[in-house]
Amino acid sequence: MLKDKEIRVLLVDDHPLVLDGISARLEGEPSLEIVGMANDGKQALELAAELKPDVVLMDISMPVMNGFEASERFHAEQPDVKVLILSMHDDREYILKLIKCGAAGYVLKDVSSTELISAIETVYGGGTYFSSGASQSLFSQFDQERAGTPNVVQEALTGREKDVLKLVAEGNSNKEIARTLDISVRTVETHRQNIKSKLDIHTAAGLTRYAIENQLVD
Repeated sequence: MLKDKEIRVLLVDDHPLVLDGISARLEGEPSLEIVGMANDGKQALELAAELKPDVVLMDISMPVMNGFEASERFHAEQPDVKVLILSMHDDREYILKLIKCGAAGYVLKDVSSTELISAIETVYGGGTYFSSGASQSLFSQFDQERAGTPNVVQEALTGREKDVLKLVAEGNSNKEIARTLDISVRTVETHRQNIKSKLDIHTAAGLTRYAIENQLVD
């Protein structure tokens, strides 16, 4: 992934040993800079306002302010900051709730350092990222009745818009979508804007949730 600067990352977890471990895993990666560490969501919001991170790598279960509330607050108050959840929980309801709260991705704590770095780079680039364990949890528990239920709004999307939405949900950046579909980045941006308007969904995380719930992603 080409960047003109290091990705500024803020780590958030209520266990100091976990913070130290994550920092050690990411230390030395030339594409990243760990700008700070916080022990709860409230402290993370305060530090982020001061340190201006690009990505907040955050746990869910924390005192004072948990990951759900913190994700909502980041989405509302600091929308340029991408929130990537790093959790031990693979519960589908947790994952869907975090997407609804504005998180750009969800990674389980058993992933490799390489995958964690890839997840950070993906959400920084405007995409969404779900580790394989999180994805399996989402797809394995769909209600059976959804399969035969048409979605009127979905039918209003053109074939190319569905292609773009699928690629967005798979975590691709605009540049990657343009390359895959052999169209310009500007055309991808236009399609994304049209999709957002038609679905009345205005975040990448929201679009991902819509695509998952409507089985647009294989």
